[in-house]
Amino acid sequence: MTVLEDARALQPELVRLRRALHAEPEVGLYLPRTQERVLAALDGLDLEIRLGAGLSSVVAVARGAGNADPVLLRADMDALPMQEKTGLDYASRIAGAAHACGHDLHTAMLAGAARLLAERRDRLAGDVILMFQPGEEGHDGARLMLDEGLLEAAGARPAAAFALHVGTSSPAGTFNHQSGPALAASGTLHVTFHGTGGHGAWPQRTLDPIPALGAAIGALQTMVTRRFDALDPVVLSIGSVHAGTASTIVPDEATLTATLRAFSDETRARLGAEAERVCHGIAAAHGLTARVEVVDGYPATVNDHTETSFAADTLAELFGPDRVHTEARRVMAADDIGRVLAEVPGSMLTLGACPPGLDPARAAGNHSPLAVFDDSVLADGVAAFTEIALRRTHLG
Repeated sequence: MTVLEDARALQPELVRLRRALHAEPEVGLYLPRTQERVLAALDGLDLEIRLGAGLSSVVAVARGAGNADPVLLRADMDALPMQEKTGLDYASRIAGAAHACGHDLHTAMLAGAARLLAERRDRLAGDVILMFQPGEEGHDGARLMLDEGLLEAAGARPAAAFALHVGTSSPAGTFNHQSGPALAASGTLHVTFHGTGGHGAWPQRTLDPIPALGAAIGALQTMVTRRFDALDPVVLSIGSVHAGTASTIVPDEATLTATLRAFSDETRARLGAEAERVCHGIAAAHGLTARVEVVDGYPATVNDHTETSFAADTLAELFGPDRVHTEARRVMAADDIGRVLAEVPGSMLTLGACPPGLDPARAAGNHSPLAVFDDSVLADGVAAFTEIALRRTHLG
């Protein structure tokens, strides 16, 4: 049987695993139930398995028959800290946690690929490292796995790395690829304006931080449009503002937090520095002081041109060219797969998973409490992972 036929034969099992993961989502770096289900799915396969020490990761190595350099395949496993509102019969049973980004599909796909690769060891010219990663959603799990020796798991560093990410903005079963910077570098801006509080009836006796906070909100947006080239786009989105406890009290301090995004690490660093300068200037103009902290997030995800072209050609041969498309737009989302791709050339590919009957342009997207993904793409993901690994080891 072909890879695609074998993957489709696994579809019922893949659906069961995906829905079991979906019903019991876990957030962050510690995912004991998820890890247990992954290990059960891998049980009995001819794989070398290592568990993480500082997180619930699983690294499995499928040994090939040749001496080509290894290839790495990655799936993230963690859920989001949010309440699901889909009403599905397999919806999350865990309050405040939901697989609204499709990581449950990624995990099931890589588990299926592990089975097909283990059954095809004689066709592998090199080893395949299977990276089951916790903590993608803001916890930097990829960095921790790298620190724990991920790239040395097979005894030699991988020659290439690949990941798949599902989304509802494309029709089910369509693959999208893009060379160069595909996802943004991220960071977080924390600002606290410090003043002197007092009675709201005598504001002249206070140093009110709230007007400074309001001025900063507008000034930071103006800074983006006036200090940065529109052809090298950046995003600064303020996600929270906090000040005060009652209408009659001028508070001592007011705070805001914002996410920072750019398509290069250098531009993202400059965005943070410019934001810091603006906030300190506004504080001084209002007679206040400001504490400004810029926390680095994930690096940009930069897809290697050669590896992306290889993966696209492989998928076009496997599924037909009408299902494989060049992505026209970059996305300001961030993913810590960028840490792996900074060490190993490779590519993050996307797989459409919009449910039937829905318009991808209107379907609830990733991170929505209403996000629903089409299980029919699970076998496609398994076949994609497997075929890419088989062909790429032979290129080595």
